[in-house]
Amino acid sequence: MLFLPYFCVMDRIRLHDRNFKLFISNEKIEEAVRKTALRLNHDYADGDIPVILSVLNGSFMFTASLMRHIDFLCELSFVKMASYCGTSSTGQVRQLIGVSDSLKGRRVIIVEDIVDTGRTITDMYALLQDMGVSDIRVCTLFLKPDAYKGCVRIDYHAMEIGNEFIVGYGLDYDQLGRQLQDIYIVE
Repeated sequence: MLFLPYFCVMDRIRLHDRNFKLFISNEKIEEAVRKTALRLNHDYADGDIPVILSVLNGSFMFTASLMRHIDFLCELSFVKMASYCGTSSTGQVRQLIGVSDSLKGRRVIIVEDIVDTGRTITDMYALLQDMGVSDIRVCTLFLKPDAYKGCVRIDYHAMEIGNEFIVGYGLDYDQLGRQLQDIYIVE
């Protein structure tokens, strides 16, 4: 087993059958997350305690980093959705693990790793509306504006990228690469 210290930045990696090169450094990601948290802190300084609903598996690192910078009271819950197979969306979203607590009348912030076509966000938004959520906001680490086909407003995004397939910082290629601190792009 290869051990790499956390501070080790690799220019290139190989996952399964694909080569990836460094695309966005951890320092840039963390700065974007901090700025996103500042906006959330401003918008949620007063009012009811919101529920942060983190979409697993990909958003776990973004959620953890975001939570370190949030200074308002909030609850945290997780939901697991799936729409990817390999490097492309299947076009169908499956809810794998649902919300266990009642969210009726609550304010919810959906935290996603990446929004590209918008299928997952659209389905989650509809699910939360059916549950009687009073206010729904969407916060994502990465937004692909050229790929986004949804009608749900993306309230907070840390960074915009093109239609590239990326891995690292929670995002994977067939379950590999989530632990990488930086973002890599297919070579």
